[in-house]
Amino acid sequence: MNTEKIYSVIGIGIGPFNLGLAALIEPIEDLSALFFDQSEGFDWHPGLMLNNATLQVPFLADLVTMADPTNKYSFLNYIKQSGRAYKFYIRENFFIYRREYNEYCKWAAAQLSNLKFSHKVISIDPVDDVYKVTVINTQTCVTTVYYTHKIVLGTGTSPHVPDFIDTETLPNVIHASQYLYFKPQIQKNASVTIIGSGQSAAEVFRDLLPDTEDGLQLKWFTRSSHFFPLDNKSKLTLELTSPEYVDHFHSLSSQKRKQLLDSQHGLYKGIDHELINEIFDSLYEMSLEDTPLNVELRSNMRLTSVKEDTDGSHLLDFVQTELEQPFEDQTDYVILATGYKYKEPAILSGIQDKIGRLENGLFKVHRNYTIDKNGTDIFVQNAELHTHGLSTPDLGMGAYRNSYIINQIANREVYKVEKRIAFQQFGVQKATPEFSSANVLELVNEQVNH
Repeated sequence: MNTEKIYSVIGIGIGPFNLGLAALIEPIEDLSALFFDQSEGFDWHPGLMLNNATLQVPFLADLVTMADPTNKYSFLNYIKQSGRAYKFYIRENFFIYRREYNEYCKWAAAQLSNLKFSHKVISIDPVDDVYKVTVINTQTCVTTVYYTHKIVLGTGTSPHVPDFIDTETLPNVIHASQYLYFKPQIQKNASVTIIGSGQSAAEVFRDLLPDTEDGLQLKWFTRSSHFFPLDNKSKLTLELTSPEYVDHFHSLSSQKRKQLLDSQHGLYKGIDHELINEIFDSLYEMSLEDTPLNVELRSNMRLTSVKEDTDGSHLLDFVQTELEQPFEDQTDYVILATGYKYKEPAILSGIQDKIGRLENGLFKVHRNYTIDKNGTDIFVQNAELHTHGLSTPDLGMGAYRNSYIINQIANREVYKVEKRIAFQQFGVQKATPEFSSANVLELVNEQVNH
């Protein structure tokens, strides 16, 4: 190993967060980095790349702008280079299309030399005071070993399917993340039922709604008390994604953090107001024909089982939670818009003894986004919802977290990290003056107390 290059950091997984990290690290001459992903290239939620679907955050939540507005991988530079800057200006809308965001990320990825797609990390092992990362090229099957001082896990979340549903034995039951791949097949059926209450469920419902005029029976069931909107339009509410609130949330007990997250679903899991209104308006317009709509919407419906019937359709058993009564639905196709959950990658097996755990077995994520017991080496992206709160999956906080991580890796302030941006206070401490840029360096040497 004496002759091997030792990288400053290796990132595993190339989603938006690690892609942003790669873009922000690139201009730093004294930091060397590589990022690996087993996919052939960047492609963000391709199964839900629906027409008219937009991000739920403004375009400033791109890969780099909130850390460094002058970075060449900004969204504004992308649309300038694409010849759309003036069209975007005239459009006067901060919320960009999901397709456009995906193309922007592909544009950035194509220019970054520190990314290696079609490369699967198969193991991580400690060697002396560094980490050995073993990687296989999925196209050539050639295995290569790399060494690094730091690791950033950006493997992301995976589609969540309830434990009692076996999609392997139920071919006409899919997760919403696969929707576009199966849409032509879905449209050939007489009925389809969507399960879920979030943005994906609403987008799929809107996309299939025109087919109801051709006879498709479209049903949308949720266990939530109502089809609730995303409650993130209030500016003071948006301060819950601030660094101060992350500090406050992280300082709470595990039990209190769980209670808070359970009460905050509407802040990061709801449906855009505009989309809810668009769906209602479409239903209203369709009702002008004075004929029954091929649509069924029900809330307070907790799904308990899915079985295949003898004719190939599916029987769905529910409990109506307000009435505490059973309900059965028969449908040809089922789309599970049941969200995403973090799943620990198997490659952590070689470094398990270095990782801190909470009593419930989840990562003990330090305030500086590390999970190793020393709080110095192994960083996570979008795996800290239980310790850092609702801003964890927020694209708008990605550049903030990446700035924080880079400053830790470099052991100096490379990117300015704002510590005080909110007008409100979240604890009982007295408000203090804005930190100077010199004081921001304290985060580099911050003690790991939690």
